[in-house]
Amino acid sequence: MTKDELYYWLLNLQNIGLKKVELLLRTFGSVEAVYEASAEEFEVFRRECCPVTLRFSTQDIHTLCTNRNPEIIKERYAKLRKSGIYFVSKEDERYPEQLRNIYDAPHALFVKGRLPQKEEKLLAIVGARECTPYGREMAKYFAGALAKEGIGIISGLARGIDTHAHEGALSSGGITYGILGCGIDICYPKENFNLYMQLQKQGGILSEYAPGTSPLAGNFPMRNRIISGLCSAILVIEAKEKSGSLITVDYGLEHGKDIYALPGKPTDLLSGGCNNLIKMGAKLVTTPKDILEDIFPNYKQRIHDFKKNNKILELKEKIVYASLCLEPKHIEEIALLTGMTIDVLVEQLLALELKGYIKQIMRNYYIVIE
Repeated sequence: MTKDELYYWLLNLQNIGLKKVELLLRTFGSVEAVYEASAEEFEVFRRECCPVTLRFSTQDIHTLCTNRNPEIIKERYAKLRKSGIYFVSKEDERYPEQLRNIYDAPHALFVKGRLPQKEEKLLAIVGARECTPYGREMAKYFAGALAKEGIGIISGLARGIDTHAHEGALSSGGITYGILGCGIDICYPKENFNLYMQLQKQGGILSEYAPGTSPLAGNFPMRNRIISGLCSAILVIEAKEKSGSLITVDYGLEHGKDIYALPGKPTDLLSGGCNNLIKMGAKLVTTPKDILEDIFPNYKQRIHDFKKNNKILELKEKIVYASLCLEPKHIEEIALLTGMTIDVLVEQLLALELKGYIKQIMRNYYIVIE
C-alpha cells in the first residue's frame, strides 16, 4: 500500500486520536512500522511509552490489529477520492511547505478544492463570533481589498469575523481557505453551507480530522495552529480580552508571524483584545495599505503609478473626496461638510467608489482608500 493509504488507515481508526497517532509514529518510527507491529509490541508500547493521561487501552490494541485488511483500506481510500475529498500526508510533496516545519504539524490533511501553493502570499483574518456591524464590515473590507491584490485569505469558517472575511475575499474574486475543526465532510456552522461550497470553487477547505468527526470544542484550538502555520501574517479584527482568536495569535507568535490588529474604542468590549495586542507590539492597522506595504515592498510605487495614470477628478468629486478620511463618515455628515444635497452627493460618492478612491464600509458610511 502507498504511504497515503497507510496514513489514511491510521487516522481513521476509531478512538485512535491525534495524540495517540503522534506517539505511535514517534515510537515506532514510521507509519509502515505501526501497520506491521504485533499485538505484543503494542502491549509493550502501552506499558512503557504511554502516559496515563493518554488512556491507550487494550481495546486500542485490538482496533489497530483487527483493521488491517489491505483491500478494505484501498476500497475506502478510493471511495474518499470519488467523493471529491483528497488526502495529503506530510510525506507527500503536495503537503503545504509552510505548514510542514511548524511544531506539531498535522500528519495529513483532508482537502476539498485546492491546497495553498508555496509561492502564495497568505493572510489569516480572525476575530469574534458575535461581532459588531463595524467588525463585520471591516472584515469584509480588509479581506476584499487584500484579496484583490492577490493575497489569499485564511480563516476558520466560523460565525462572525471568519465568515465575513471569507465573504469579502470571495466578493472581490480572490482566493480564500477555510480550516475546519471537524471532519471535512461536515459544514459547521450549518448556516455557512453556501459559503462552504463556494470556498471549494474559489480556494479550498482543509481539515486534519477524518470525515465524520464532530465539531467538538477541543478541536478548534488545535485547528488554529494550522491557520497560523499556513499564513504569512495574522490580522485580528475584533476580539475580547480573553477571546479564542488570541489562541491563533499565540501560535502566530510561536511561528514568527507578523501580528496586525484593528484598534477600537477603549469602552468597546470587543476591542479589548485588539487594543491589548497593540499595547504588546502588534502593528496597528487602519487601512489595507498598512499590510500591503509590508507584504509587497514596492507597493507604494505601484499606488503612485496608479494615481499618476488615473483620470483627474471632477470638481464636485474633489470636494467630496477632500471631506473624507480613514474614519468612517455618514452621508449626512458629508452633506453638511460639502454643502451638497443628498441626491447630488450620492452621485458623486458612487463615481468616486467606482474609480476606487473611496469605499462604503457600512450602509451610508464612507472612507477613503489610500
